[in-house]
Amino acid sequence: MNYDDTVSWMFKQLPMYQNQGTSAYKVDLSNSFLLAKHLKNPEKKFKSIHVAGTNGKGSTSHMLASVLQEAGYKVGLYTSPHLKDFRERIKINGDVVSKQFVIGFIKRNLDFFKSNSLSFFEMTVGMAFDYFAKQKVDIAIIEVGLGGRLDSTNIITPEISVITNIGFDHVKFLGNTYEAIAKEKAGIIKPKVPIVIGKTQIETKQVFEDIASERNAEIYFADQLVQNVFESDLKGSYQSENIKTVIQTVKVLNSLHVFEVSDNHLKNGLKRVVKNTDLRGRWEILQDHPKIICDTAHNKEGLSIVLKQLESETYKSLHIVFGVVNDKDLDGIISFLPKNAHYYLCKPNIPRGLEVNILQEVFDKNNLNSKSYSSVKEALKSAKNHSKTNDLIYVGGSTFVVAEII
Repeated sequence: MNYDDTVSWMFKQLPMYQNQGTSAYKVDLSNSFLLAKHLKNPEKKFKSIHVAGTNGKGSTSHMLASVLQEAGYKVGLYTSPHLKDFRERIKINGDVVSKQFVIGFIKRNLDFFKSNSLSFFEMTVGMAFDYFAKQKVDIAIIEVGLGGRLDSTNIITPEISVITNIGFDHVKFLGNTYEAIAKEKAGIIKPKVPIVIGKTQIETKQVFEDIASERNAEIYFADQLVQNVFESDLKGSYQSENIKTVIQTVKVLNSLHVFEVSDNHLKNGLKRVVKNTDLRGRWEILQDHPKIICDTAHNKEGLSIVLKQLESETYKSLHIVFGVVNDKDLDGIISFLPKNAHYYLCKPNIPRGLEVNILQEVFDKNNLNSKSYSSVKEALKSAKNHSKTNDLIYVGGSTFVVAEII
């Protein structure tokens, strides 16, 4: 199999949450441990920082990687989902894993994958850990895929665990209260491993403190401990929370006396996130006249912050290209969408994308000015055609909508 065949096989043959949703969610880590053993436990051969949270975990992971790269370390970065190419999920110092490694890894372990019915996610995590071990990274930043406790990445014992915040997303799997979701995320807290919490929330503070205490893990609430933030090239207003989380994490990392990160490394790393890690789709300005901004925010908490930031932009008319996946709380999201915008509705091109006619019904019911399109690209094309140079176009609602236009 060549690279395209290999990736196609991974996507088609195995359950993958990105495409399928519920059926890809495993209820235990037995397969992850089984694969790790088969691969001779690569997760024990490199140091790591484990990052979970409802929103901001991707940005936080990329910021941490950038800062550690500035400090001169060889840094692995595992994140999900990808926007354009599967290999974006696995990087070292900003460079994606080679096509040859992806092909070779699947080829070498194909019989094992088939006989043990491994999920897409389990395979991909195994591939990342194997790659980081073989490439002898100094440290890897590992982003949780979904939840924490039962996520395939949760077989590592990191130097530090990080939980950015708790919001309502993936409630089918993680529970429908802040406390229940916090318990799932807190599953990444390990005995005697420091835990940094990005945002102090009344509903979740006690949950984190109790589990940290149980596991003898020192706990730090970044938003209470960090007063001053440094500038970043990631311009979303929501990034200030993530920057505080990164600053506190680096402070704790320095206190362990294994890595040395100076204030200059921190400042430069935060200013060069895109350059160092090639992160895309976070309050990204695609063009001017008319200005087009895209952002991967995709749940109530994330979208509310991004849409608030839109209010501070100057424009004559607002055009919004919008699509979602089928497990989102549309009623929760629709309540704060701007009433005076022109909406161009679309379905992201994945199986769990919400059908555009269902989306249209919800928008009609809420008296929002909207029209449906057959694809994300068609929706954006129409938005451009209807915009004047002093208008603003926003593209979002789902990571997968953004992926189709960048």
